[in-house]
Amino acid sequence: MRSDSKTTFWILTFVIISPGPLLTCRFYRKRLHSGFQSPTMPVLKKYIVLLFLLAFIAGCKSKKKPSLSGEDPVDIADFIAFFEPVKLPYQFADTSLQKKEKDSLLISNKVFSLFVPDSILGKVYGKGAKPKIYSLGKAEVPDAESYLFIKTVSNDKRAVFILSFDKKNKFIAGMPVLRPDQNASTAQSVTMDKRFTITKTVQRKNKDGNLSEGKDVYVLNADAKSFMLIMTDALDEKVTELINPIDTLPRKHKLSADYGTGKMNLVSIRDGRKADRLTFFVHFEKDNGECTGELKGEAMFKSGTTAEYREGGDPCVLTFIFSSTAVTLKEQNCGSRRGLKCSFDGSFGRRKWVKPVAPKADKPTPAKKTVKK
Repeated sequence: MRSDSKTTFWILTFVIISPGPLLTCRFYRKRLHSGFQSPTMPVLKKYIVLLFLLAFIAGCKSKKKPSLSGEDPVDIADFIAFFEPVKLPYQFADTSLQKKEKDSLLISNKVFSLFVPDSILGKVYGKGAKPKIYSLGKAEVPDAESYLFIKTVSNDKRAVFILSFDKKNKFIAGMPVLRPDQNASTAQSVTMDKRFTITKTVQRKNKDGNLSEGKDVYVLNADAKSFMLIMTDALDEKVTELINPIDTLPRKHKLSADYGTGKMNLVSIRDGRKADRLTFFVHFEKDNGECTGELKGEAMFKSGTTAEYREGGDPCVLTFIFSSTAVTLKEQNCGSRRGLKCSFDGSFGRRKWVKPVAPKADKPTPAKKTVKK
């Protein structure tokens, strides 16, 4: 065996017994080419070396991306590896929901349900629904959790979800972050920034041409296994006319009336389901609408002029003290029903009630008498 044949033989021996690809694939390709150029190398040996080296070079190629669109089970590592990394900040707009995704990004419901609870998709699609699921990308915190973005599509709904997995690839939490509405004047988007904070934004074009914007900001609370709302900047939805939801209920009790001043401050009292109760609706706005409160429910009479709202599981207690001309409200622990800088406490004057007059029915026109000639 001459020098070229010997060289190729020892390369092959090293490949077979070595614990790993200690030398580069490029090196082996080079030696394979030079060996086969040698006229002294026997033909049979050439074919033997060819088979072994081609097998080794094929192994140098990167691992094929797994397919998740079928019914065959896969492991969690393959599931997460299926998602391509995205560069932060990463943004997804509602207009992209109408885009058709590649079939190569499809994840079957059977595979998806192996790693994500059915209740996550159920928040949008309901129990038992099976929308199409597409991978959008992933963002990974070094030595910590991973965030996966998915797009879901059914015949009548579309939504984007964010899923989180811990460093051991165990599911933590998931939530829908983008769902299109039916309002043509609004635009929605969701963004994850470099601090892994998730911001949902809604912009609305008003009739005067100006833009209004609302934001909700979330972070992952791994201990609570949920995404936590840490800040909200509500879209300006100021109401210019208040609608009283109990206005048409009976008002036969002597205290049943509307109390308050202006269009946006109202304490409405109507008859209760029983004689010892009253139905109420309270809405107020203070500081030029910067602080508002609202509560609707049923209160029980404690005396002839005092009633109290108190419901099991609700810390809010609201007391109504009536006089012949006003009602005074006193609250305890009703912070969840109002702004931080105002309260239900206050006195509201009784409004004069003008009983609506039913329209008079038109008198029938008498028929003309026919005079026989």
